[in-house]
Amino acid sequence: MRKFRLSKKKISVIVGLLILLVSAIYQAFQPKTQQISNQAKVIPTIVATQSADLVKVVKVIDGDTIKIETGQTVRYIGIDTPELHHPKKKLECFGKEARDKNKELVERKFVRLEKDISETDRYWRLLRYVYVPTTASPSGEFVNDFLVREGYAYAATFPPDVKYSDHFRNLEIQARENNRGLWNKCL
Repeated sequence: MRKFRLSKKKISVIVGLLILLVSAIYQAFQPKTQQISNQAKVIPTIVATQSADLVKVVKVIDGDTIKIETGQTVRYIGIDTPELHHPKKKLECFGKEARDKNKELVERKFVRLEKDISETDRYWRLLRYVYVPTTASPSGEFVNDFLVREGYAYAATFPPDVKYSDHFRNLEIQARENNRGLWNKCL
């Protein structure tokens, strides 16, 4: 019977490969562990917002951010409104008007939230498209759309959440060409 012998060089290569393999396996499971622990914070809302269920808006923070009855903050996908509360920026032109219009549209009302790809942003705000049910439209008033169309918001694309990005860019062009909202007051 022939003996199988490994040289020191072969052993060090095998040990190195094993270390790389263990490291890769550890890293592959590490983000999943973090995601699971972070998702535990939002599970009750995820269930409610991925279906056709409605959630109540308890507070409007600014033109593109709201707080819902679960206590979570929701950031509107695909749009950006002038700043009101940014720690490094002063109050921007049309920020109050955007917030006030958002209040008129959603505050103390039930809304339907639609997810794109991302669950949350880096600040743990839910990322959603927002709809207010109306008798005129079965799907409701598309708030993100309205704010851009009427000049209260800019189109703002942050991949991978791009479902309506072309639509929002076209609405922004129309609002700018027709001098609506901030395109009339802030330029």
